[in-house]
Amino acid sequence: MLPTLRQLHYLKLLAAHGSFSRAAEAAHVSQPALSTGIQELERILGAPVVERTRGAVILTAVGEEAVVRAEDVLARAEDMVEAARNAGRPLTGRFRLGVIPTVAPFLLPAKLPGLKAAYPELRLFIREDQTAHLVSALRGGHLDAAVIALPYATTGLRHARIGSDEILAAAPSDHPLARAETVRPGALDGADLILLEDGHCLRDQALAAFDLEAPRGDDVFAATSLHTLVQMIGSGLGVSFLPEMAVKAGLADSPGVAVRRIEGRGKGPAPHREIVVAWRAGSSRAAEARLLAEAMTLEP
Repeated sequence: MLPTLRQLHYLKLLAAHGSFSRAAEAAHVSQPALSTGIQELERILGAPVVERTRGAVILTAVGEEAVVRAEDVLARAEDMVEAARNAGRPLTGRFRLGVIPTVAPFLLPAKLPGLKAAYPELRLFIREDQTAHLVSALRGGHLDAAVIALPYATTGLRHARIGSDEILAAAPSDHPLARAETVRPGALDGADLILLEDGHCLRDQALAAFDLEAPRGDDVFAATSLHTLVQMIGSGLGVSFLPEMAVKAGLADSPGVAVRRIEGRGKGPAPHREIVVAWRAGSSRAAEARLLAEAMTLEP
């Protein structure tokens, strides 16, 4: 005997809410009905999936593994339903797209009007979040695709290229780096470096490109967004990195900020990141994700 999709759904909600009552409310069923479903699942698996303690629900080791597999099964079932509903009609109906914060404000306003015109029946739900959270949501079936930047570990995912986004140096207009037309990689050091807060992939990609270590200590300035980062640079707090798409969108249009291209190492290319649309391996919406990548292609 195999678990039902309903039982797996109950388990997923129980793991997400940590409470039988809240999970039952989210499932729109009574608490006894949800509890019975979980008990039936435990009988099928031959092991408890939760520890029932007063005031809390804790997943067992079997339960944690079951949740991971349940999310995959449910995601594939949802893919099957969407594919059947939209057979022969790509990019129609609901499509859940994640986008990282260092791309969303600059790519979406330029590309969404054309996408809407090309696919008028598409109902696009956008989630803006950091890469790690989007990748986790993709693998768990909470998103159909996500716009992220490489390099980044994408085990279990597939992707299609949108384009290359050069990483540029940004400094206060009176900073020594602003005097040169381009910046040599060796001219950058961590002495007056300010960055996005930890968790943003652009931070890690820029540091890796120049073999730099992140500043340490509680007195280090860290911005929560690119807009805040530019304000900090313009106030003379230090130098940093900006993606070319943000600069082209006018983010650094301030007399107090100087933006310079960075020379590649040796004969190599200038530092850059690859913007892609990623999706879960085996997803039935892979073809639609590829169409999204084509519709969002960056200008050369």
